[in-house]
Amino acid sequence: MISLKYLSLALFTSLLSFSALAQNPKYDAETARRLGADQRGMRSYVLVVLKTGPNKVAPGKERDEMFAGHFANITRLAAEGKLAVAGPFDGVEGWRGLFIFAVKDIEEAKQLTATDPVIIKGEMIAEYHKWYGSAAMMEVGRIHETLSEK
Repeated sequence: MISLKYLSLALFTSLLSFSALAQNPKYDAETARRLGADQRGMRSYVLVVLKTGPNKVAPGKERDEMFAGHFANITRLAAEGKLAVAGPFDGVEGWRGLFIFAVKDIEEAKQLTATDPVIIKGEMIAEYHKWYGSAAMMEVGRIHETLSEK
C-alpha cells in the first residue's frame, strides 16, 4: 500500500513538472522574435560604463559641439537598433554615464563606443561588461519617444 505521504509527493512532483512545461498565456512569439528574446525573455547585451577621461574639454564652443555630437551619436545608434539604453550618472567617483548595447560581444561595443565624440576627445573613457537582461530593454527607446515633450 502506498502511503499518503508518498502519494502527495508524487502528485506535487507531477504538478511541478506540468507547470514547468505550461506555456505562458501572455507569451507573444512575434515580439520575442523581434526583440531577440531567448526562451526566458532575455538576451545578451554589453553594458558600457562611461567614466571621466584624461582630457577635460574646457567650457565653450568645442565642449558644446562635442556634447551635441555625443547626443547625435546616441540618437543614431538607437535608431540603428544597436543602443537599447543610455543615460548619465551623477558623476560621483568619475562615473559619468552608461550605454547598454544590443550586441553579442565586447569588441563590437568597443567599435560603437569609439564613434562617440566624448570618447574621441578623451573627455570620457569606457569600461565594458557583458550583461544578460530582459529583451524588453529594446522597447525603452520606443516608449521614451511617447513620454518626452520635446
